[in-house]
Amino acid sequence: MSRFIPVNRHQIYLLPPSVDEWLPEDHLARFVVEVIEQLDLSRLTSRYQGRGSAAHHPAILLALLVYGYATGVFSSRKIERATYDSVAFRFLSGDTHPDHDTLAHFRKTFLVELEDLFVQVLSLAQAMKLVKLGQIALDGTKLKANASKHKALSHSHIEKLEAQLRDEVQALLQKADETDAVDDRDGLDLPDELARREDRLKALREAKAKIAERAKPRDAQAEQAYEDKVSRREAQRQAGQKPRGPEPKAPVAGPKPDDQINLTDEESRILPSHEGFVQGYNSQAAVDVDTMLIVATTVTQQTNDKQQVEPMLAELKKLPDALGQAEALLADTGYFSAANVQACERNRIEPLIAMGRDSHHRPLAERLAPDAPEPTGDDPLEKMAWYLKTREGKARYAKRKCTVEPVFGIIKQVLGFRQFSLRGLDAVTGEWKLVAMAFNLKRMHILARVV
Repeated sequence: MSRFIPVNRHQIYLLPPSVDEWLPEDHLARFVVEVIEQLDLSRLTSRYQGRGSAAHHPAILLALLVYGYATGVFSSRKIERATYDSVAFRFLSGDTHPDHDTLAHFRKTFLVELEDLFVQVLSLAQAMKLVKLGQIALDGTKLKANASKHKALSHSHIEKLEAQLRDEVQALLQKADETDAVDDRDGLDLPDELARREDRLKALREAKAKIAERAKPRDAQAEQAYEDKVSRREAQRQAGQKPRGPEPKAPVAGPKPDDQINLTDEESRILPSHEGFVQGYNSQAAVDVDTMLIVATTVTQQTNDKQQVEPMLAELKKLPDALGQAEALLADTGYFSAANVQACERNRIEPLIAMGRDSHHRPLAERLAPDAPEPTGDDPLEKMAWYLKTREGKARYAKRKCTVEPVFGIIKQVLGFRQFSLRGLDAVTGEWKLVAMAFNLKRMHILARVV
């Protein structure tokens, strides 16, 4: 006869239960609490003025958000529900239950302070001997905005909609002139219909104005490039040389027909990704090669990674001296330019930036050939090109692919973070910092157990 373990769901506890006893000693939630207790949260607590009803302590709300992002729970409503359903979340909240409005408001209000907390976590990792800057791998990934790409309108489509709405307004005004009795209006509330279209026209005018404002920097850059070309050709003529090619054409200022804006999140952009085109942001991360900890982040609207090296170098310079000095920057060919190589040299960081795509199946003779002699010149571009072809250079650069790309894979596949909850460039920059901090805490938890 089979024997089964008896279960009584109505068993009364002889002593008051403790959530602390239900959580394993090496649980991630305990580690999150231990780390947050060591952080300086004065910039958060000083924002509370002590008026009104008692508030949840920032340490509690921060712990819930960080643990939520580290375990794939990003919705403030789901976090609130988890404080009832999950032992780990109950432990973090001290058996209190902050509502979703409180959590969402906290996340949105303290985005600026998250940058300081992110650095504090890194400093704590350094104190635990878990990280010290050395080789840094840089890469970017496209993340969806909290907006649909179907809410994006091009400048040409806006003009078509404006013409259509104006025709409808004229038709409604004519209808109002022709009819006096309400019963003859075919069930239409003419004032409401007119007001709705006028509001829509106003929104479209504002969208066009924002597109035009965005086009100004591009126009200025194009005008400068045109003037530079004209000046070079004129200098060639004065030197007795005949300029090659056709005469440059003056750029046409103003918005282009395919310039777009999203009515839900106007600061997001349509970006190419492995999944096709997405409405989103280009999220950048610099990852320590030895520990796979994220040491710096930025977010941009640009599809091109080539312009992201200098902003990331600026972020690395902000890190405390105790973390050490970054020695080398590893990046793929999307980041390559002579200006980026020179920027690394100015910041005393060795550039290891791919200059093109290498073949995966090189001939055996080429693979066994000895390294070419080192160039004698001082050109940093020439030196980097030579070093990347050496055995040592190839071995060091190969670490990029197994460092930063797995970090993005874990964030997207394991944690499930594929879309921002907040809107606007500043807001998503703060949320990306929160994602990076949550990832680092989860990684530190693993590293601490190994050490």
